Amino acid sequence: MRTSTSLRRKLISVAAVSAALFTAATTSVAVAQDSPSQEAAVPAAQAEAAPGTPAWRLIVGYKSGAAEAKSNKAAEADAAAKGEEAGEDLDFERRLGSGAALVDLGENLNRTDVADVVAEYRADPQVAYVVPDRLNKPLATPNDTEYAKQWDLFETTAGMNVPGAWDVATGSGVTVAVIDTGYVTHSDLGANIVAGYDFISDATVGNDGNGRDSNPADPGDWTAANECASGDPAYGSSWHGTHVAGTIAAVTNNGKGVAGIAYGAKVSPLRVLGKCGGYDSDIIDAITWASGGTVSGVPANANVAKVINMSLGGGGACSTATQSAINAAVNRGTTVVVAAGNSNANASGYSPAGCANVISVAAADRQGNRSYYSNYGSVVDIAAPGGETNSVAANGILSTLNSGAQGPSAENYDYYQGTSMAAPHVAGLAALMKSANPALTPAQIESAIKTNSRALPGTCSGGCGAGLADAAKTVQAVSGSGGSTGGTTFTSTSAVSIPDNGSAIESPITVSGRSGNAPSALQVGVDITHTYRGDLVVDLVAPDGSTYRLKSASSSDSADNVIATYTVNASTETANGTWKLRVQDTAAQDTGRVNSWKLTF
Repeated sequence: MRTSTSLRRKLISVAAVSAALFTAATTSVAVAQDSPSQEAAVPAAQAEAAPGTPAWRLIVGYKSGAAEAKSNKAAEADAAAKGEEAGEDLDFERRLGSGAALVDLGENLNRTDVADVVAEYRADPQVAYVVPDRLNKPLATPNDTEYAKQWDLFETTAGMNVPGAWDVATGSGVTVAVIDTGYVTHSDLGANIVAGYDFISDATVGNDGNGRDSNPADPGDWTAANECASGDPAYGSSWHGTHVAGTIAAVTNNGKGVAGIAYGAKVSPLRVLGKCGGYDSDIIDAITWASGGTVSGVPANANVAKVINMSLGGGGACSTATQSAINAAVNRGTTVVVAAGNSNANASGYSPAGCANVISVAAADRQGNRSYYSNYGSVVDIAAPGGETNSVAANGILSTLNSGAQGPSAENYDYYQGTSMAAPHVAGLAALMKSANPALTPAQIESAIKTNSRALPGTCSGGCGAGLADAAKTVQAVSGSGGSTGGTTFTSTSAVSIPDNGSAIESPITVSGRSGNAPSALQVGVDITHTYRGDLVVDLVAPDGSTYRLKSASSSDSADNVIATYTVNASTETANGTWKLRVQDTAAQDTGRVNSWKLTF
C-alpha cells in the first residue's frame, strides 16, 4: 500500500501544489511564438457595424490629392466602380464634416460581401482609410451586484480597462479551457460552463473515488496536517478552478454577483489538480485534449479551446514532455496563458514558466506595483491585476467560489490574490481578441497584448514584461477599430531567393504619402516558401535601420513555409521611407524564397 510520504515525493517533484496556487504558486514564461499561420485578408471587425453584425455603410477617407477627396461626383463614380468590381451595388451617400465619404452598401450583404468591398478600397493607393460606419451604444455599467468591487476590471490606476472592450467583443464563439481543480456548481457561472474532463488518473489525488472520467466536478482539495509534506498544516478546499473560471467568464448583466472579462465565452473545466497537487502527465494530456489533440482512452473533445489558462506550476525547468505538448497546442492554434508564480523569484526557474510559447503573467496590486509575492524576470510577458489581500481583503480579486471547507457547500464569492488570479485576466483578454478577430494566431495575440499594454503606474523590480495589459486598447487594435492609422497596404510581390545557410537577403517596400509615424500596431504580412521554417530568422527593418524581430530560428519547428501576419509597435518610426524584410537561413539542407510581403498601416 502506497504511503502518503511516497505520494508526496512524486507530487512535489513533478506537479503543482494546488493549496499554494494563490499564495506561493507558479511561474510562467514568455517566449514570442514563432509558429506562423494563415492570415485573413480583412479582419472580421473591419466588416462589422457591431460585433457579429455586417456593416451597411463604410466611411472612406481619400488622400488630399485625390479627386474623390473634394468632388462628390468623383466619389460617387468611384463607389460605383468599386461596387462593380466587388459585385455589389454601392452608393455615395454624403460627405462627412471631416471630408470623408459615406458609402452605402445596400441591403442583405453578409460579412464576406462587406469584406470584399473593403478590400477593393484598401487596394486603392488614393484611399487613406476605409472603416465601417459602426453602431455605437451606451457603455452601461453591468448590473451585477458585486461589480463595484471588481477594481481589477475598471479602476483607472491599475484596472485592466475591460469595459472599453465590451462594445467590440464579449468573447462570443470562444471556448477557454481552465486546466485546474475542476468546477464546483455556481449559479453565476453555470450558464457559461461546457463539458470538460477529469484528467486525474490517481484516485488518491483525485479525491473523488475514481480515476479519469468525463466529470470535472471539483470534490474539494482539502488536506490534513502533514498529508502532503511533513510540517504542512491542514488546508481547506480552495475551489481554485471555479475562482479562475469566474474571472474569465462569470455570467454578466444577470443582476447578481460578479462580471466576467469574456462573459460571452464558454469555459471547459479540465481537472488535473487534487489533493497535494497534480502530475505532469495528467496536465500534458489536458493540454493536448483541450487544443483538439488525441488522448488515448479519452473521447474526442467537442469543445476545442482557442485559449488555455494554467494557473498552476512548480519549481524546475520546463521538461521536454511539457514543452512538446505546449508546442503542439500552439501549432493547433490555441493560445496558452500561464501564471508567473508567487515565490517573489525569477520566473525562469519554474515550470511551465520556463516553457516556450506561453504568455507569462505577473501580478500587479491595486496601485499598479508588482505584487509582493509575484515572480518576475525576462521571461515574463505581461502584468495583470492579481491583487494583495495581506492588509485589505478588498484589494484582492473577487470571483466565484464555494463556502465548503472540505466538500462543496453553499456557493459564494471571495477575494483571492496571486498570479493565479492575474493569468485569467489575460486569458479572458485573449478570448475577447479571438472573438473580435477569429483569424488571430497565438503569436499575434501575444504580440498585440504586449504592444497595446500601458506602463505600470507603480514599480516592478526585476521585470514585469511589456507593462500592464489594457483590454480596450488591445481589442480595438486587433478588431480594426483602433491601433492603426487607416488600413493602407503597401506590397512587394518580387520573389527573392533565400540561400541555404547563407547571408541574409532583403526585400524592400517604399512607403510614401503617409504623415507622421507608423502605427503602434503595424501589420507585417509575409509569404515565404521554405521546406524547414525553423531555419529562418525574419526581421523587419525600418527606414532608419532599426530592426524588429518577427521570427527566430527554432530547431524544433520542422514544418514548411512561413505564411503569417505579425504585429509590430513601430510608433517611434517615420512612416515614409524604405522598409525591408530581412530573412536569413541559419542551417544547411533547405532552401526557400520570399514570395511576397506587405505592410498595412
